[in-house]
Amino acid sequence: MSEKRAAERRPVTIVTGGGRGIGAATALYLARAGHDVAICFRRDADSARQVVDDAARLGAASCAVRADVTREADVDRLFARAQDELGAVTGLVNNAGATGMIADLVDTPVATLRGVIELNLVGTLLCCRRAAHAMSTRHGGGGGAIVNVSSSAATLGSPHQYVHYAAAKAGVDTLTVGLAQELAAEGIRVNAVAPGMVRTRIHADAGDASRIVRLAPTVPLGRPGEPEEIAPAIGWLLSAEASYATGAILRVAGGR
Repeated sequence: MSEKRAAERRPVTIVTGGGRGIGAATALYLARAGHDVAICFRRDADSARQVVDDAARLGAASCAVRADVTREADVDRLFARAQDELGAVTGLVNNAGATGMIADLVDTPVATLRGVIELNLVGTLLCCRRAAHAMSTRHGGGGGAIVNVSSSAATLGSPHQYVHYAAAKAGVDTLTVGLAQELAAEGIRVNAVAPGMVRTRIHADAGDASRIVRLAPTVPLGRPGEPEEIAPAIGWLLSAEASYATGAILRVAGGR
């Protein structure tokens, strides 16, 4: 990192699942807001590199790091790369997630259940744990903020769709509330954003690309959300404007 950028003391935020969808929109929103961003991706290197290029055009330093957030060693490497290339980490957006297949619980393979819980809940736990080490004043850090991306499914339950995913996101909500209290005295705020139906590839990845169109009438606002409508909520919770907000779960779900 250059001496000039170090002197600017820009926020450095890690965004998991940052190569596409809500993660990509959030990374670019943060770049516009003056953050340098580390883009964590697992498979789609081309999309992650595109976000890095777009962030650079917005004046942000950025790096793309291939990492599996369910693996402790990968999470450690992600934070190390972010610090080495961008500076001390001040923020984390836990966005990496997937629903797995759409089916009743009884018809969902155990391997799918485990994979969804590992990615959405265990991955978030591991990243939060590492962020606490990096940012906590008790551990020598300068403080910071964590935003977990939950889902409206956490309270709706998503029957006949993916109750396993809903259960994982409910765990994320509980983690957010408890960890916010645990880290409040150590300079770290912890909040969550709970999107509803958003126009991303998560539906196609689950095997039902038409789901978002079919279920749009069930949303009070009458349409799915766009990733760019979720990103500002995440950005606000990371910002100094939200300095008194911790343990909050901000629903951005079109009224559902």
